[in-house]
Parts: sequence; structure tokens; C-alpha cells
Amino acid sequence: MLKTIRTGVARRVAIAALMIGAALPASSETLAEALTSAYLNSGLLDQNRATLRAADEDVASAMAALRPVLSWQAGITRSYGINGSVTDVPITTNFGGTPIRTGTNRDVLLVQRGVDRNASISLILEQVIYAGNRNKLGIEVAKESVLATRAGLVAIEQEVLFRAVSAFMEMRRAYENVALRENNVRVIRQEVRAARDRFDVGEVTRTDVALAEARLAAATSSLAAAQGNLVLAQEEYAVAIGHAPGALVSPRALPNLPGSVDAAKAEAVRRHPEMHRVQHQVTAAELNVQIAEGAKLPTVSLRGTANYNGDIGARDFSRGTTLSLNAGGPIYSGGALNAAVRKAKAQRDATRSSLHVVRDGVVQSVGNAYVQLRFARASRTSFEAQVRAATVAFRGVREEAKLGARTTLDVLDAEQELLDARASLISSQVDEAIAAYAVLASMGLLTAESLQLDVPSFDPEAYYNMVKSAPSSVSRQGRELDRVLKALGKD
Repeated sequence: MLKTIRTGVARRVAIAALMIGAALPASSETLAEALTSAYLNSGLLDQNRATLRAADEDVASAMAALRPVLSWQAGITRSYGINGSVTDVPITTNFGGTPIRTGTNRDVLLVQRGVDRNASISLILEQVIYAGNRNKLGIEVAKESVLATRAGLVAIEQEVLFRAVSAFMEMRRAYENVALRENNVRVIRQEVRAARDRFDVGEVTRTDVALAEARLAAATSSLAAAQGNLVLAQEEYAVAIGHAPGALVSPRALPNLPGSVDAAKAEAVRRHPEMHRVQHQVTAAELNVQIAEGAKLPTVSLRGTANYNGDIGARDFSRGTTLSLNAGGPIYSGGALNAAVRKAKAQRDATRSSLHVVRDGVVQSVGNAYVQLRFARASRTSFEAQVRAATVAFRGVREEAKLGARTTLDVLDAEQELLDARASLISSQVDEAIAAYAVLASMGLLTAESLQLDVPSFDPEAYYNMVKSAPSSVSRQGRELDRVLKALGKD
């Protein structure tokens, strides 16, 4: 029984892996490999990368507003009708050699009856010359939106990786707890057999046997609960990492962290993606105020039209070109433009305030993460000491029980205390690892780049540089963009 109690971590992990089933991967997986898999298989990252591409296209749309718009119109007209004239012919009567008008007779002369067919085509070129600088400001707003979306993508990346860290470490907790509970059941079963043997020879009472049997039933129930938690951890692992768990390799070291909380807070204010996101939103809100004020200014545009009009089947035609410079602007809008300006300013002020709120939240998050980390480290140190003491106590109680100085209940209590201490130590180690990565996330450093994961580098500017100039589909850059979209499977 003592040999069973001394079973190491490697044996407990192997037992738990066998319990999961032969269908799981045979190779061991490190935390870095799990994070890499989570990054590569994340549908959430794919979703937000598509959102970023949509934001990139807003820059192209804003750029297009500065360019002329060439359009065409064409039509065919077919008309039916009759052309003619009506003439009133007087009616006269000769009376005594003198003609006398007695009435009129209407004579209708049909000049033409047929079908007219006419075709026309026009080319229209329009260019906005001045619009209160709104078009240029719209480009800057779109650029700030892109930068804010990029920061949001980094925040999503942190969420994906932190969920993967939690899933990995929770699997370790579940593995270890199942192994401990299995060992506990085996030990208590041996205690039950030993109690029954000693009862048969009259060394203990029936009460001692009943106590051992009750403890065995409780240990079996705890094992069933631990196995259920293991199944739940497997399901979370499969979703977070992208495949079912196998044998896991515990991380040898925790990530390096700043030596002081103040240094970590200062780093978080500079690096956290939420800070970057809101900063760009503030800039965009300030530009929107200028756009709203620009709506009060006049708009100047140039319009050119080339027309061709001709009768089908005939030689008659007309063609011409017109060029016009147009200007216009609001005089009175019922107060709508002023309201739009006030609204834009209010939204700007709200966004500025949100920057302070986010900053305070980031700083608090760093402080909370460090508190959790310190608590986990202190707990781990305490539980390590508790395991050492409980191990010595259990061994002593077992030896004393053999000499009759301890009862079966004493042995069971000592064994339970050792089991609880080991389970608490495992949990504290898991909590410490999760807390350490939580500190990284609170600082904005839980990214594939910062962790140096072996994943393809994602360049947020690659797609942006291809579309920011709003290329047409017939241009060389437009054709290259079509090939990129097909390669991504997004065409």
C-alpha cells in the first residue's frame, strides 16, 4: 500500500491518459503546441480578420469619393402616331347667278402614318471639387477605424490564447484529480480488506469495518465526480485547442513577468490593445466633428456630358457635349445641421471619457491579476509544506496502526488529509500558471508574437495595402487582389 501511495506524477498522468481511451493521440503535447493549435484553428480569429478586411474596404470607398465618376445612359424610343391636317371647305349654292355660302365641309388630309424609332446614348463624368473637406476627412476616419479594428483583433487573439491556456491547465487539473481519486479508492479498498481480516481475528470491532466501508463509498463517489469533471475538461479542450486532448506535458516554467506591479501597469497602458482601440476611436470621433461642421459649407462639382441621338434607319442624328460647373449649399435646414454638429461633439466627448474608463480598467486588471498570482504562489508554497507534513503523518499513523496504537479511523483520516493536500497542491499549481498568463493578458502581451509561437505571421497591412487605393477590377492590382481572395477562399 505504501508503494501505491508513493506513485509519482508520471504514473498518475499515464493512468489518466489510459482512462480517456485509445482513440486519443499517443504523442504528448506541450502548452506551446496547444497554443499553436488554438491559434491556427480559431474560427473567432478568422471571423475578426474578415471584419478587418471589411474595414480596409471602407478606406477604399472613402478614397473613391475623391475621384471622378464616369457613368453612361442609353435608351431606345419607339413612337407610334399619325401626322395630318384638317381643312374646312365651304359649301356654296348658286342663287340667281350669285354664289351663296350655305355651310362647310371638313376635309382631313393624312400626311404620314408610321413608326418612329430613336436611339440615344450619353456619357456622364462627375467630379466633386470641393465639399467642405468632408471627403478627405472621411478617408482619415476610415483609416482610424482600420487601426481600431486591428487593435480589436489583437484583443480577440488574446482571448483565444488565454482560453487555450485555461483549457490546457484545467485538463492537467482534471487528469491529476482523477489519478489521485483512483489511488485513493485503491488504498481504501485495501484498508477495507485489512479491517475485515482484523475483524475476523478479533483485533477490531464491526464499527471499524463500517467506517472503512463508508469511507470507500465516499471515495468512489469522489472518483465519479472527478471523472465527470475530466469529461467536461476534454470538451472544453477540444473547442479551445481544436482537437481532443492526449497526454499533456506540464510547462516547465512560467512566463517572465515584470518585477513590480507598477512596471506592469505602465507597460499595459502602452501596449494593451483596448487602449489602442479606444485611442483610434477618439481620433475618429474628433474627425467626425469636422465632417459635421463641413456639411454647412457649399459643394462645388464639375459635370460633363457627351450625347448622341439619332433616328434608327435614317441619317438624321445629333450629338453634342456639355460642361457645367455647379455649386450649392444649405441656407436653412431647420436646425438639422447644427444638431448633427452637437451630436458629433457629444459622441467625441463620450469617446474621450471611455478612454479614461478603459485605462482605469486596464490598470485595475493588471493589479487584480498580480493579486491572483501572488495568492496562487503563496497557496502553492503552503500546500507543498502541507503535503510533506501529511506524508510524514500518514506514514507514522500507518506504522502505529500496525502496532495497535492507532485505529482504522485514524489511518483513514490521515490518508484523506494527504489526499486533500495533494489535490490542493495540484490546483494551486494550475491556478498559478493560469494567473501568470492572466498577467500577460492584462498587459496586452498574450499574443502569438510575444509568445514566439510557431505560426504563420499575420500581416494586417498586407490586405490593406492592396485595397487602400481602391483598385478597379480591370487593373493589374485589381487582378492580383482577385487572386488573393481566391487563395483565401473568400471569392
